[in-house]
Amino acid sequence: MKVTMIVKLSGTRDGKDWPNVGEEIDVPDDEAVQLLGTGLARAVKSAPEKATADPVVETAAKAAPAARKPKR
Repeated sequence: MKVTMIVKLSGTRDGKDWPNVGEEIDVPDDEAVQLLGTGLARAVKSAPEKATADPVVETAAKAAPAARKPKR
């Protein structure tokens, strides 16, 4: 799981320095849970997948006229 560091950790992980604040690192899920739970990192939000339109829903939605409010 990718996380963004919000605290600078000293030392190394797998022989490399920990990323700086604001940088991302990919860690195993159990390690990510620990980093998130202790407030050392935040989850990286992935970009939403591109939605594909359902032609049946699209057609049905366009076919139904919008309700109009009565004039007073």
